[in-house]
This record gives sequence, structure tokens and C-alpha cells, in this order.
Amino acid sequence: MERILERYDRYSTAERQLVATDTISQGSWTLEHAKLKARIEVLQRNQKHYMGEDLDSLSLKELQNLESQLDSALKNLRSRKNQMMFESISQLQKRDKVLQEQNNILSKKVKSKEKEVAQPHTQEQQNQESSSSVLPILPRANKMIYSLMLESTSYN
Repeated sequence: MERILERYDRYSTAERQLVATDTISQGSWTLEHAKLKARIEVLQRNQKHYMGEDLDSLSLKELQNLESQLDSALKNLRSRKNQMMFESISQLQKRDKVLQEQNNILSKKVKSKEKEVAQPHTQEQQNQESSSSVLPILPRANKMIYSLMLESTSYN
């Protein structure tokens, strides 16, 4: 029986601690919610100020602060834009160099193919020239052979 009472005591104290922490926890969540809600309102107000809205309620010092923040943001934006443009230019220059090299290689290949195609034609022309130089001789040789044949038949 004593063990049962001890167990009951342990469970009841544990339950009371849970209820107490739930109450504390509930209070901390309510406080956290209020903090987050206020933070959201500040951020929304700042966003409106950055967009140029609701500037009438700002003092001169707040307007100067806003201006310096915008100037700083604009400076960072321009710096990042310039960096990206330089990187892009660098990549394009590298690509241009690669394309120029490929163009040179292809140009050399075309020239070598043109030479290969031209060489057989020059050989054919040389062959034709050498055979054409023989051709004028052939008709004369044929005439001589023909005349010799005529003479030999006339002697018979």
C-alpha cells in the first residue's frame, strides 16, 4: 500500500509541474507573439519608408538616416552589378578566344582540303598538257604513217 501511495505522490507532483510549466509556457508564448507582432510592424513601416511612402511622419534626422541607408544600399547594388558585368565580360572574352582558335583550326583544315583537291586537278592538267603535247605530234605521225601506207600500196 505504501508503494502505491509513493507512486501516486510522484505522479501527482509531476502533473502539477507540467501544469505550472504550461502556464509559464503559455505566458512566454504570448510575450513572444507580442514581440514578433511589433517587429513585423516596424519592418512593414521601414519597407514603406524605403519605397517612399509615409515619409511625412519622419523627422529630419530620420529622413537623413533613411537617405544614408538608401545611398549605402545603392552603392552596394551598383558594386554588385559592376562585378557581375566584369565577370560576364571576362567569360565572353574567354569564349571569344576559344571561338577564334576554333575558327583558325577550321580555316587551316579548309585550306589543306583545298590544296588536296587542287593537287589532283593540277596532276590531271599536267597529264593533259603532256598528252596534249603528244597529240599534235600524233596527227603528223598518222599522216606520215598514212602516206607511207599509201606509198607501200602504190608500189604493189
